[in-house]
Amino acid sequence: MNPADPAVEALVAGATGLVGRELVFQLLARTPPVRLRALVRRTPQAADQRVQWQTVDFARLPALPSAAEAYCCLGTTIRQAGSQAAFKAVDLDAVLAFARAARAAGAQHFAVVSSLGASPRSPNFYSRVKGEMEAAIAGLGFDNVVIARPSLLAGDRAALGQPHRSGEKLALWLSGPIAALMPKRVRPISAATVARGMMVAVQQRRPGVRIVESAELQDLGRD
Repeated sequence: MNPADPAVEALVAGATGLVGRELVFQLLARTPPVRLRALVRRTPQAADQRVQWQTVDFARLPALPSAAEAYCCLGTTIRQAGSQAAFKAVDLDAVLAFARAARAAGAQHFAVVSSLGASPRSPNFYSRVKGEMEAAIAGLGFDNVVIARPSLLAGDRAALGQPHRSGEKLALWLSGPIAALMPKRVRPISAATVARGMMVAVQQRRPGVRIVESAELQDLGRD
């Protein structure tokens, strides 16, 4: 993008999560500057005043202001949500609600965090819901859609006041000594790298639906 271009507007859902927080940092540091509105369930403490924070219920989203880009970093786990139905309400229903609201607000460029192995035909419930979400997003009519499929996420959840994910913590501990030797497609990836990779992919403006697997995210999100 040309530094002389006017500022763009961007919407972010899930801005207080592991990837979402990093994405906000990336967007605020971009040239030209981004006018950013973050949709959250609760406004964070010490909220960055450069961001327009909007507290919402994702099950009943209001009309959103016009925006060129929209990023969705919403997500939970079945264990955290408490049931498969509650998980689906976040990772499918809330994501789609935000995407539809962003599209209605004029957004042409959309990016969403999915998961390695997502497929609507997967026998695994988590991966199947992610795949169903991807298929639904693809049909909403955006000029371009970036679907980020990171492998195991690395980041400091405790700093965000989030409960640790025992499986994630164990996997990171086990893979730590050999991470550099693992194929990039399954190597643990930092939340900052995912966020930066998503943003770069959106800026490239490739038409249609673009699935960005974890190995490509590693490359796109490199410092």
